[in-house]
This record gives sequence, structure tokens and C-alpha cells, in this order.
Amino acid sequence: MICGLWLILLKEKIVELHKTMIPPTKPSVSIMSKQSKGNPRAILSAFFWPMRSSVSGLPHEKEAVYRALDEWVAWELEFPMLAAAKALKILKSQRQWLRVIQVAKWMLSKGQGTTMATYDAVLLAFDKKERIDEAGSLWNMILHTHTRSISKRLFSRMISLYDHHDIQEKIIEVFADMEELGVKPDEDTVRRVARAFQKLGQEDKKNLVLNRYGCKWKYIHFKGERVRVRRNTLVDES
Repeated sequence: MICGLWLILLKEKIVELHKTMIPPTKPSVSIMSKQSKGNPRAILSAFFWPMRSSVSGLPHEKEAVYRALDEWVAWELEFPMLAAAKALKILKSQRQWLRVIQVAKWMLSKGQGTTMATYDAVLLAFDKKERIDEAGSLWNMILHTHTRSISKRLFSRMISLYDHHDIQEKIIEVFADMEELGVKPDEDTVRRVARAFQKLGQEDKKNLVLNRYGCKWKYIHFKGERVRVRRNTLVDES
């Protein structure tokens, strides 16, 4: 796993270096052109094999991963934010949730990656790994640090997380903050919040949410045509 993480990070670093590097000597050009055409792994083998070999046997503990990542950026004048963000995106697409958490936490510990995209990725990873308390701690930090700039997507992510783990009180709590900040919920969030009120036996509040935010119409196909019809309920639809 750690070897795969380094491959991703080093690949992104090579792309950045390739854009800004001083034109190499003639032999280097020859080697690069032969090995790089459609084969980024060949570049890694040629230029970073010793480094890759040194980390391939690392354990999965956080300290080992952080140390490896620190070594990766040690020679950079500026934090390679683009490469790190792309690596995080790739890890997310590969569903390597533990690595997403480790890389995101490492970035945040450096004061980097404080973006909605990073927060969204790590909250999703917390959800998948069932690390609810850590998600709650991160959410509180986001809420107090960014407040007015929290995106609808991030609110939806947190409500979805609590919904997956059947924590109705927390769903209502996050939704209350969402309303206070004037962020309009999307349809999935409305459904989850209404269902939470329903499970808590608060039918009046469920109806209030549906009436205020629920989409009153939906489209269905009838006799080959797309027809708009009134929606009866959002709560029981999936």
C-alpha cells in the first residue's frame, strides 16, 4: 500500500518538475524520450527506484507514513500542493480510505490542504472506515474555522455520514447549523433530515422541513412522454 502511495505522489511530482525543469543535457533527453512515452512507471523506475525501494517495506502505522511523506517534500522550496491534492484524489478514486485519511491529516498538520475538497475526501473516508468521532471533531473544527464559507456539499456529506450510522440527533444538529448559515439543502439532505425527525417521533418538524425545502414536483415517463406530477412524500422515496 505505501509503495502504491509513493508511486502516485512521485508521479505527480514528476509532472510538476517536467513543466518547470531546465532543459536537460542531450543524454538525459534521449533517456527521457525513450522511457516516458506513455509509460510514467518507466520514469519512476529510472529516476526514483532507490527512493521507492527504501519505502516499499514500511508498515501502515501513521508515524511511518508521515515520516515517508516528510522525506518526500523535504527538498521542496514550497509545499507541492498540486501533487498532493492529485494524489489524494487518486487515492479516493481507488477507495483507499486509510491512505486518504493519512495523507489528508498529514497535509492539514502542515497547514496545507484546508479546502472543501480535502475536507470532503477525509469525511468520506471517515464514513467508510466508521471513524465517527474523528469525523465529528474535524467537522467542529471546520465549522468554527470556516463558518460562512462551508459549502452545501460539505453539509450534505456530514448529514449523509450521520445518516449512514443512524445518528438522528447529529443530523438535526448539523441541519440546524445549515439553516442558521442560510445554506439551502439539496433534495437528498431534505429526505435525510425529514426521516431523522420522523424516527425521533417529531412529525410536525418533519412536515415543516418537507413543506419548506421539499421539491413538490417530480418527473415520470408516462406513455412515452416525460410528465410532471406532484410528489407525495420525500421521506420514503429512495
